[in-house]
Amino acid sequence: MIARPARTDASRQRGAALLTAMIIVALVATLAGGMVWQQWRAIQVEAAERARTQSAWILSGALDWARLILREDARNGGIDHLGEPWAVPLAEARLSTFLAVDKDNTDDAPDAFLSGAITDALSRYNLTNLVSGNRVDPIELAALQRLCETVGVSADVATRVAGALRDAAPPQPPDPAASGAAAAAVVAPADPPLLPRSVRQLAWLGIDPEALRLLEPYVVVLPEKAWVNVNTASREVLVAAIAGLDLATAERIVQARQRVPLKSIADVQALAPGLPGSSFERVAVGSNFFEVRGRLRLGDIVLEQRSLVQRRGLDVIVLQRERVSGREQAGS
Repeated sequence: MIARPARTDASRQRGAALLTAMIIVALVATLAGGMVWQQWRAIQVEAAERARTQSAWILSGALDWARLILREDARNGGIDHLGEPWAVPLAEARLSTFLAVDKDNTDDAPDAFLSGAITDALSRYNLTNLVSGNRVDPIELAALQRLCETVGVSADVATRVAGALRDAAPPQPPDPAASGAAAAAVVAPADPPLLPRSVRQLAWLGIDPEALRLLEPYVVVLPEKAWVNVNTASREVLVAAIAGLDLATAERIVQARQRVPLKSIADVQALAPGLPGSSFERVAVGSNFFEVRGRLRLGDIVLEQRSLVQRRGLDVIVLQRERVSGREQAGS
């Protein structure tokens, strides 16, 4: 008999062995590639988390520095105006200039850039003033309506904002002096909406986002009532806060305070002599609420922190803090 079939079986076995070896090599290469990718991914995640943590600590340090500036300003006393040290923004600067005392120690410093600013929160109209208890204050509603008309927003938006804040306010406890029937008539809503902590959150209450976009540069939501600071407010906000004031007179006030800060309400009245004294009852020449903004750029990663602080005597308390991360846009 011819032995050719035996050679064919041996060839097939060698082919099967070669194919098996190739499959094993492919599997090993795939597993090795997956392991390398997972290790690379873990390194990237760790590096990003480290950069995020370092950035957060740096921004927290910047916030503490801003609080120190505001504390020193409170120690000096007096009014709050745009000529004070707290009002000077920090232009973007390389972080190594803050961390090193000489050029020999800057080589290992992170290639990061820090900028920031402190602004007077009461340079804008405080929407919290709109509601007293569970009722809309008509004087404050008129002020917001004037602001809406000045910035090109329908005055109806002011009514809707006031109504939304009234409905979102926590129910007031019944008056102990009221009769039993009257006290029983005060019933809290089953599930009252949450009070907004920022202007953007008013959208939760059904306010038009476009109207909020136009109003946002001129309004703020603070945890308590506080009057507009005439030393820092824009002319649009001054028109809203001072009943009967027109844009021309508001511009005159802005120009006058740039030369000499307004030290009292009497100084404001002198610049608008045609208005009654009652028009100036809800404005001030100082502030206890400030917004601190910090921005850290680390490569193409950008981390911003916005904080609302309140000055209570010499203490500066952080009320809110918000961090926003993103990537630097090309050409920005």
